[in-house]
Amino acid sequence: MDNLVMAYGLVAVALLLLAAELFIPSFGVLFVLGVAGLIVGIAMAFNHSPPHGLVTLIAVFVLIPILGPILLHYWPKTALGKRFFLSGPEDDQTLAQMPTNLELETLRGRYGKTMSALRPSGLVEFDGKRIDTMSEGSMIDPGQWVRCIDVKSGKVIVRQVERPPDLANLDPNDLG
Repeated sequence: MDNLVMAYGLVAVALLLLAAELFIPSFGVLFVLGVAGLIVGIAMAFNHSPPHGLVTLIAVFVLIPILGPILLHYWPKTALGKRFFLSGPEDDQTLAQMPTNLELETLRGRYGKTMSALRPSGLVEFDGKRIDTMSEGSMIDPGQWVRCIDVKSGKVIVRQVERPPDLANLDPNDLG
């Protein structure tokens, strides 16, 4: 029974060495020792009796796929794992929260006049500011009224309108 206890102990130590390889930079030494320990431990279990060897082999083939993803889940949170993975932006520093995009969000629903042809992108003047915009897909000639219908990923999306309802009595030439 001593060989069987030693075989199971060797398999357990080998699995620990394989797990430690993710957390301790050993340049593969722990991995090689772990794989060698697994091979020797399984061989010792088969040497004791084939049923014990088969149970050990099945246990190893079940434990590695279960423990592997668990260890890989925690690995990026370790000091070594942080060196391997790039960190994403903070939750409050996403693209939508950038100051430029927050300013563009204020244009939603506002009316402007095209400064250049939108094919489908071009310049539109909103309250004296020139903004790069995109039409919904149709081409719009210069000097046409448009309305901002959406802001997506820092892009202002506009739709052509006949004339802004609040400026219906003004001559468009007076604004230019």
